[in-house]
Amino acid sequence: MTADAESNAVPGTAATEVEFISLTHANASTELEPIPTRGIDLPFVRRYVRALEDGGFDATLLPYGSAGADSFVLASAVGQLSARLKPIVAVRPNTVFPTVAAQQLATLDQLTEGRAVVHVISGGNDAEQARQGDYSTKDERYARTGEFIDVLRRSWTETAPFSYAGTHYRFDDFGPGFPPYATSIPISIGGQSDAAFDIGGAKADIFSFWGEPLADIASQIERVHAIAAAAGRADRPRIWVTFRPIIDRTDELAWAKAHDYADRIARTFERGAYRTVSGSEPQNVGSRRALEFARRQEIYDRALWTRTAAVTNAAGASTALVGSPETVAAAILDYIDLGANLVSIRGYDTLNDVIDYGRYILPLVRQELEHRRRTGTRGTLQADHPGALATAGRS
Repeated sequence: MTADAESNAVPGTAATEVEFISLTHANASTELEPIPTRGIDLPFVRRYVRALEDGGFDATLLPYGSAGADSFVLASAVGQLSARLKPIVAVRPNTVFPTVAAQQLATLDQLTEGRAVVHVISGGNDAEQARQGDYSTKDERYARTGEFIDVLRRSWTETAPFSYAGTHYRFDDFGPGFPPYATSIPISIGGQSDAAFDIGGAKADIFSFWGEPLADIASQIERVHAIAAAAGRADRPRIWVTFRPIIDRTDELAWAKAHDYADRIARTFERGAYRTVSGSEPQNVGSRRALEFARRQEIYDRALWTRTAAVTNAAGASTALVGSPETVAAAILDYIDLGANLVSIRGYDTLNDVIDYGRYILPLVRQELEHRRRTGTRGTLQADHPGALATAGRS
């Protein structure tokens, strides 16, 4: 194989089918311009969901927090506002008994004709868990998550009543449970702790990561797959990565926007407009990793930027991809080449960013994937738009 042919070859790890995910916001408040409200702006939600559909997104996450809207109810609304989007319900096991969650999810799945997905959050912050009466340790929370997933699956598949006696849950003669629309509902889990890897690799359909440098994501994917293999699984969890892209017409304009955004976001968090533990080291491993990457350098690979993680104390998914639509699309393809087949992109200017992503990023990625399917080789997008790789050493 010639050098040119080798550079054009599609990596053996590359995902061939990719779904795009966003996150549905309940109102127009953003980290750039916080609005003092805890309510649901229904016209905004309708417009946001319509923008997701128009932009070609495949799924949307309904997040969960102690001070936010209920994810199940919001997912049901989104499922009816959209005829195509998959609602991904974020669920904390401490807030709902697993047999009840199984019924709720199966109901949502039937109402949406098979579109429901669940993202199980074990809980990475003791203070947030305690706000709803959960005082278990982190290890206990992940052990509970493992039992929660087992009960969900059995509730959807058992054809006769069954009993369960675990460390965290116990019941007698439940079921048969209310069934999903067709097949079992996909279960996602995320996290960077050893316990998260062990549970997710062994039991989850999807494993979720925040945006990290390519080499680090590659090693994490290998770790998840190794755990799945050791658990005797014939399949492997699908890989979900999350970014907060900042785009403009050129790389230069995008970087200017990014620095402006970081300054504005920093002021928002300094004012305490977003509930956070800013100023103290986060408990969850994912946030600690994000902050460590930020301490080392600001820019990684083609477009990954960590200052947005630094100014928010890595409160949630916060690493950005910065550049023109072509550069950011190329950066997303770098992660697809590692095996990511679910890509979550949500911005800081939430509604406008969804519209821009649908117009300018999703088509580029999908064109490249279609080119690969048709020719068996890469197109030129990644080679033509090196982004920060063209100025390696900048910090």
